[in-house]
Amino acid sequence: MCDEQQLARMGRLNRREFAAMGAIAGLAACAPMDSAQAQQAGLAEQAVKFPTPLGTMDAFFVHPAEGSHPAVIIWPDIAGLRDAFKMMGRRLAEEGFAVLVLNPFYQDAPAPQFADFEDFRENGGFQKVGPWMQKNTPDAVAKTAQAAVSWLDQQAAVDTARGIGTQGYCMGGPFTVRTAAAVPSRVKAAASFHGGGLVGEGPDAPVNLIDDTQASFLFAIAQNDDAKSPGDKDALRKAAEAAGRPATVEVFPGDHGWTVVDSPVYAKEPAERAWTELLELYRRAL
Repeated sequence: MCDEQQLARMGRLNRREFAAMGAIAGLAACAPMDSAQAQQAGLAEQAVKFPTPLGTMDAFFVHPAEGSHPAVIIWPDIAGLRDAFKMMGRRLAEEGFAVLVLNPFYQDAPAPQFADFEDFRENGGFQKVGPWMQKNTPDAVAKTAQAAVSWLDQQAAVDTARGIGTQGYCMGGPFTVRTAAAVPSRVKAAASFHGGGLVGEGPDAPVNLIDDTQASFLFAIAQNDDAKSPGDKDALRKAAEAAGRPATVEVFPGDHGWTVVDSPVYAKEPAERAWTELLELYRRAL
C-alpha cells in the first residue's frame, strides 16, 4: 500500500500546482458528473448505513434508477471514501452496475475523513489513519465484506442472480481478495489496482486465499511497486493457476496511485486502459 516514502517521492504539491498538473481536472474528464448530473443521467444515489459485527458502516450507493443490476463493492485507498470515489461509483453505475463504495475507516470516523488526496497529504493523513488501518485485520475485512454483501442482496436495485464484483485501490487492493474469499458463492470478480500486501507468508496472506474463492481476478500492478517487489506478479500468477482461477496480472506504466483521479501521480492513459480491463472483467464474470 501507499507508504510515507512513496508519498515523499510523489513530491510536495500545493492545491494550485495540483490543479495545474491536471489531476483535479481529471475528475471531470474521467467521471463527468456530480450528484445532480447523475440524477439527470438516470442514476439514483444515496448515503447509506448498515450494521456490521464491528459497528455501523456508512457508505455511498449509486445505481441505475430503473431495474436490477449486478452489484460492485469498491474499497477506496488510504485517503478513504471521498468525491473521487463517488465519481468513480457514478461512472461505473453508468455502465449498468449497482455500486457500493465503502468507508474503510467506519469503525473510527464517518466519511469523508479527507476532502481529497491533497488534503490527506497536507493534514497528517498517515498519522491519522495509522491507528484506523490497524483495525482492518483479515477477520475484520471478511466480516465487513459479508455484511456488505448481505446488505446489497436486500436492495431492489441489485440482481441477486448475478455475481458481485469488487475492486480496491492501494490498501483496498488486498481487501478485494479477502472479500472474494469471505463470500465465495456471491463474489465472482475481484480487481486490485496498485494494491499493497497481496503477497506474504501465512494462510491469511491474500495470495494464499485465492484458492478459497470462486472469482476471476485482475491484478493491476504499479511499475514502482513492481520494481520494489518484482516477485509478487509471479506469485500471484502461480497462486491463481494452482487454484484454477482466471487471473490477469499486469504491470502498468504508472506509479502507485495512478488510477485515482485526485492522486498526484494520476496518469490518464494507463488509468483508462485499467478501467477498460475492469469493465471487461465484470462483463465476463458477472
